[in-house]
Amino acid sequence: MLTVLRHDGGWAVEHEGEHFGHSGDKEVAKASAHKMARQMQDGGKPCQVRVSGEHGFFAVR
Repeated sequence: MLTVLRHDGGWAVEHEGEHFGHSGDKEVAKASAHKMARQMQDGGKPCQVRVSGEHGFFAVR
C-alpha cells in the first residue's frame, strides 16, 4: 500500500517505511503515488493508493 500523507511541512508518499515524492502540493504527491502504483502493478504486484484524511466513497450507477 502507498499512503499519501503530511510529512515535514508538505506532502509525501510512504511505502514500507520509506518516504518519496515530497512536495508542497498534495496533488503532486498523489500523482507520484499513482505513478509508482502503476509501475508496481505492471510488475505483477497488486497495489493500493491511500490518501490520509480522505475517504474514497463513491456511488456506482
